[in-house]
Amino acid sequence: MNGLLIDALLLGVGATAFMDIVALLQKRLLGIPSLNYAMVGRWLGHLPNGRFIHRPIGNSAQIQAEAPLGWFAHYLIGIAFAMTFLVLVGPDWLARPTLMPALGFGAMTVLAPFLVLQPCLGAGITARKAPQPNTARLRSLVAHSSFGFGLWIAGLGWLL
Repeated sequence: MNGLLIDALLLGVGATAFMDIVALLQKRLLGIPSLNYAMVGRWLGHLPNGRFIHRPIGNSAQIQAEAPLGWFAHYLIGIAFAMTFLVLVGPDWLARPTLMPALGFGAMTVLAPFLVLQPCLGAGITARKAPQPNTARLRSLVAHSSFGFGLWIAGLGWLL
């Protein structure tokens, strides 16, 4: 089990970092804004007070250290996704990482923002209440597909 935890930690951090690099490139080269992880931290910070849904999160009171909390959660979620991926495909995947399972899994993780985060932040299921729902959906799919691609890239690191 220890080996699986370490593998998930390295794979999750690597894939999440790759996702963030893609988001940074999209922002710098194409002007596409990425998710403000401070809003994730704000959402998490309100959970102990029983506030699960915000309409929208930007109108909710700020919490102390919301940006670091959001970024920490972002990476912790990436690690949890990597653990889930390794359990599903088997830890032997790391011996011969293949793209399609990783890419498919990454695309499937878009269900988390579609069904949990977006509704809780006030954008509705699959961002249906966002100003441009289809744009928000596409951005989420690209982000999570880049996470899947990052799983594969990070998995290749075990071969070096």
